[in-house]
Amino acid sequence: MISRRSLLGASAALALGLLPGMVAGPLGAAPLGKVRELGVLRVVVYKDNRPWSWEEGGRLTGLDVDLARAIAAKLGVRADIAELAADESVDDDLRHGVWKGGLLGFAPGDLMLHIPFDRTFAARNDQVAIIAPYYRESFGFVGAGGEVDLEAPPTGWRGHRLAAELDSIPDFYLIGSFGGILARDVTHYPSGAQAVAAVASGKADAVLASRAQIEEAVHGGAKLSLRKGPLPAFTSPGWDIGMAVKESSRTLGDAVEEIVAAMASSGEMKALFAPYGVEWTPALAG
Repeated sequence: MISRRSLLGASAALALGLLPGMVAGPLGAAPLGKVRELGVLRVVVYKDNRPWSWEEGGRLTGLDVDLARAIAAKLGVRADIAELAADESVDDDLRHGVWKGGLLGFAPGDLMLHIPFDRTFAARNDQVAIIAPYYRESFGFVGAGGEVDLEAPPTGWRGHRLAAELDSIPDFYLIGSFGGILARDVTHYPSGAQAVAAVASGKADAVLASRAQIEEAVHGGAKLSLRKGPLPAFTSPGWDIGMAVKESSRTLGDAVEEIVAAMASSGEMKALFAPYGVEWTPALAG
C-alpha cells in the first residue's frame, strides 16, 4: 500500500520499471452536467501537505488549492475545497476522498488532487479513474551553514543532525541504507516541510525532502545548499502527480484533463507555481 508519505517516493518502490498511465475502464455516468447544474465542484486535497495544501491564518492555501480553484473557475462553477487527513495508504484515501466517503460523514469529492499517476496503482483502484498528470516531483538533499559535506557519500554524514519526514522514502533511505550507520543521526518530523524548516532554523544540519518542499522553503528565505550529485543506491527517479475522479465520472475527468493540458501549454501552470517559488516541471506522462 502507498501512504501519502511513501508517495513522496514516487510511489518510489511502486513505479520502478513501469510506465505511468491511466487505468482503463468503461464510460459511466456523466456527473459533469450535475456539477454545472449545482454550480459547485467539490475538490479534496490533503491536510498539512505544504506546499500543496495547508491552513494558514484560518485559510486554506497552497499549490493544489490554487489549482482546484482555477479548474472550478474554468468549469464555470465554485470550488468547495475539503481537507482529508492521510490514512494508512493512498488506496484508503481514494476510498474516503473519491468513491465512498469517510468516517464521521466525510463526503467524497468530485475530484481529488495529488494522486500518484502510476499504472500499477491505478489498476488496483478500479473504482476511480486517475487522470491529468500535472507535475513531476523528485527529491533533493540540502544542508545549511556548511555543517555537512553534501557531496560526500552518505557514510560521511555520520554524526551530523539529519532530518526526514517520518515513515517516508527519505526516512527509509537514511535509517536503513549502508548498514543503518545513520539511523541514530536521523530526527523525524511529521512532514517534509517541517523537516526542511528544521534545517533552515538550525535545528538540523541536512534534510532529504521533495523538491517542491525545498524550493518553497528557499523562496521563503531559507538559506539552503543543494547536493549536485546523485545519491548512492537511491532508487527513486521521480514520480508524476495526477488527480482522481470516480470511475463513473469520466465526462468530468475528460473536461479536467482538457483544462490541465491547456494550462500547461499556455504557461498558466508555470505561473500558478511561481508565487510559491516552486519550478513547475511537467509530468513525463503528460
